[in-house]
Amino acid sequence: MPPIVRFHEFGGPEMLTVDDVPIPAPGEGEVRLRVAAIGVNRSETYHRAGFYGPAQLPSPLGFEAAGIVEDVGTGVTAFERGDAVTVLPSVRPLRFGT
Repeated sequence: MPPIVRFHEFGGPEMLTVDDVPIPAPGEGEVRLRVAAIGVNRSETYHRAGFYGPAQLPSPLGFEAAGIVEDVGTGVTAFERGDAVTVLPSVRPLRFGT
C-alpha cells in the first residue's frame, strides 16, 4: 500500500495526514500511474479548506502529476505500460489524488 497525503476534515495544513491506502486496479478506460512528481498549488489549499466541493472525506490532494503508466484498464488504447505521461485536472479531479 503506497502512502498518500489526504485530510479527514477541512482546515489548515495541520489537517494533512499520511495514510497507507490500497490502490485498486484501474477500471474501464482508466490507467494507474507511478507518480514521479506532483504540482501543488492554490487549488489544493482551497480544496483542503473546504472551498471546493463537494468533497468526500477523507479526501486526497493533488490535481497535477507526471509519471509512468504502471497499469491499464480495459478499453485503454492510447496508453500502455511504461508510457511517460502528465496529468492535469480531469472531469473528476476530486475523485483521484496524486
